[in-house]
Amino acid sequence: MLPIVALIGRPNVGKSTLFNRLLRRSQAITHDMPGVTRDRIYGECTLKDVQFSLVDTGGMVLESEAIPELSKDFEDEIFEQAREALEEAHAIIFVVDGKSGLTPLDMQAAEYIRRSDKPVLMLVNKVDGYETEAEALGDFYRLGLEMMPVSAAHGYNLPEVRDTVRRMVRDLNLPEEQDDGIDRGLRVSMLGRPNAGKSSMVNALMGKDRLIVSDVAGTTRDSIDVTAEIRGKRYTFVDTAGVRRRANITDSLERLSVLRALKNSRRSEVTILVIDATLGVGRQDKRLIEFLAREKVPFLVAVNKIDLVDRDETDFVMRGFEHELRIVPHVPVIKTSTLKGVGLKKLLPAAEKIVQEGKTRVGTGELNRAMHLAIQKHQPPVVKRRRAKFFYMTQAGDENVLTFVFFVNDHTLIKSSYERYLENQLRKMFSIAGAPINLIFRSSHDKKEWEKRRGISAIGKAGPGKDLGSAKKRSHVKIQEKVRRDHWEKRQQQEKTRKK
Repeated sequence: MLPIVALIGRPNVGKSTLFNRLLRRSQAITHDMPGVTRDRIYGECTLKDVQFSLVDTGGMVLESEAIPELSKDFEDEIFEQAREALEEAHAIIFVVDGKSGLTPLDMQAAEYIRRSDKPVLMLVNKVDGYETEAEALGDFYRLGLEMMPVSAAHGYNLPEVRDTVRRMVRDLNLPEEQDDGIDRGLRVSMLGRPNAGKSSMVNALMGKDRLIVSDVAGTTRDSIDVTAEIRGKRYTFVDTAGVRRRANITDSLERLSVLRALKNSRRSEVTILVIDATLGVGRQDKRLIEFLAREKVPFLVAVNKIDLVDRDETDFVMRGFEHELRIVPHVPVIKTSTLKGVGLKKLLPAAEKIVQEGKTRVGTGELNRAMHLAIQKHQPPVVKRRRAKFFYMTQAGDENVLTFVFFVNDHTLIKSSYERYLENQLRKMFSIAGAPINLIFRSSHDKKEWEKRRGISAIGKAGPGKDLGSAKKRSHVKIQEKVRRDHWEKRQQQEKTRKK
């Protein structure tokens, strides 16, 4: 296990910005609004020869300084998340605001941290230069902690901070991480509308309350990576913010949260789309389904909160969901309830099966035999008095998505209905039930080459569809054209001589 270093402090002192700076990548959302970070966010940090886990936490609100945007329950949940990070950490980075100076909340947090009896480094953030150091650090000497000035936003003193953190982790003298022999499972993203039950589902799968859960929509704002060992495998769940309609998104923070949610869905090995059974498949759910299908993301649908539906109507409701999801008939649909534990054991095996199907590899010979069988069973439709001709097919080397390439005479003759027919035939022949399939049609020659072979653009005299045949015929036509041109020039010369 890697050493754990936790970033602790009151709201809006710059913990998430420091978190991103130390990781050298933008993993946590940063915003001027206080209380953006709520759950713990983990990142693997490497500083030269030292590697450790860095934890970003929500702002600690101990007593009176409440955040107007957050209820008391939210503040308690955020504090509980920070407390758990403090308990599991081997070292602590205490972040304070150099512009605001020392506050009573800082003093309470420092006393709380001091009781943990762990190595502490206090970073006085928002110090933009050497000339402002003395004024910014003055009050914080009262806390009696090792401290350094830094500006996470502008990079002031960051190299020195990295060196200090590196020495602090190295001095812990923890045993090096060893392979524990546990199989690495999948990276699974949770996607859906607000309040569909994504965080509750992650907590239920893990068997503990790792993420903040509330009836208030929009509780999760950032994409949270959570690792858990389940049935001998270590899975990484990515809980994302709820995705609302674009017209309903009014602030930049929610827009950034939605973009991160969609980005994480594309990067994960499989995505679980969570839909509220009591609300049905809404317009936003259909947009998310179209997005996942267009991006060829392996996913399954979890119809959550099925316990809130009358038992007599469950089958009727599920048939309605399957009808609405007919645009992606290959996607598994599983009814779940995080409160009652219904269907949760089916989710991860179904996800594993989808990913395993995505690794299917088929030889070119077998693919071409399958292609000829499919074409013999159902010929391509005639488009503009022409029928597509299939020469051969092969499987592309894409490791993420099953990709099959068809070589045809003209790819514009392939209709979407026939493309769906070929996809269904491939699924039946090679037992690919849930993994996405990408079909690519390539012309053996482009349109200009075809016209050149047909003689349309040879000299401009042949009409559409008129075949001039061999090179000898085309040469004969060129000679005839030259004779006509010479005859016309001779007539013009005779006409000028007559007029003179």
